[in-house]
Amino acid sequence: MDSITQIILGAAAGEAVLGKKIGNRAMLWGALAGTIPDLDVLGSFFLSSVDNISFHRGISHSLTFSVFGALLLGYLVHLLYGYLDQRIKNTRPQASLRQWQWLFFWGLFTHPILDCFTMYGTELFAPFSETRIAWATISVADPFYTIPFLICLIIASRFNRDSQKRRFWTYLGIGLSSSYLLFTVVNKQLINAKFEQAMQAQNMQVDRYITNPSILNNVLWSCMLENEDAFYTALYSWFDSKEIEFVRIEKNHDIIEGLNDDPTILELRKFSKDYYSVMPIGNQLQYNDLRFGTFYGKGDEESDFPFRFVLDYNETDGYILRGTLGGPEKDQAKEMMIFLWKRILGN
Repeated sequence: MDSITQIILGAAAGEAVLGKKIGNRAMLWGALAGTIPDLDVLGSFFLSSVDNISFHRGISHSLTFSVFGALLLGYLVHLLYGYLDQRIKNTRPQASLRQWQWLFFWGLFTHPILDCFTMYGTELFAPFSETRIAWATISVADPFYTIPFLICLIIASRFNRDSQKRRFWTYLGIGLSSSYLLFTVVNKQLINAKFEQAMQAQNMQVDRYITNPSILNNVLWSCMLENEDAFYTALYSWFDSKEIEFVRIEKNHDIIEGLNDDPTILELRKFSKDYYSVMPIGNQLQYNDLRFGTFYGKGDEESDFPFRFVLDYNETDGYILRGTLGGPEKDQAKEMMIFLWKRILGN
């Protein structure tokens, strides 16, 4: 999920664990804990472009990191307040070492758990498994999850730490956000049933398929279907009245050299779970991760794919990742948002 949402979730976790003892400082430390896993973006400064793909949402988003990170960070914060209390009397919060470690554990652990509900997923069981857990029930940014949660937390912060109203608003925010997550799980099953009905009605050959909500909502969903010949993509909104229309996307896998042994291609295939197509762009290739669908439900233009990778090739080094592209082109952003809104309202 986006950084703001993770900060809010971490703050709520901190408040739930230690808010009664240390007040708003629990929210602040919880917010910090909720931010820490995403510091893996710093890997771009010392890792190759290919290695950084698997590093993001890797070990820093694991249960292992949550446990050991909580033990260390909880100890350091407890030590910090002990040091400050020696210099400035009555500054140490009434919280034990174990309570600080518990705060950091829930702040760190709720972050990857929430990310598991997105398509990108996390390596929750790293370093013991590289499998990315990705339930793909919610978009990476969804205001229906974030805004009510934020409002509840702001209200809670206005009350004294001993107030029952403070705890009420904290747990109301946690309850509303958790209920929405549960709704997205149920909604995905209903959406999948709609796509499956359309596949059967149109006698489509299906080897596998994947579904994902479009950005900022849980109303409009995309489906990426694969069979032996090609991929097919489709959009479906709650408000659709016409039949679901599948659009063909050519795989073009045959134009890749070293499909099964080139390190860069293998890493991209693992990351995209083999949901990918290839497009020649001048002297380069564009590798499109199809799990996230397309911006316009067509996939006939190079900029229509939310996740795409630009590759060079030479006989000595094989494929070299030159760039990772995400989102529409600058001049397409407004047009894409208008299309998204209209498409949410139905076909």
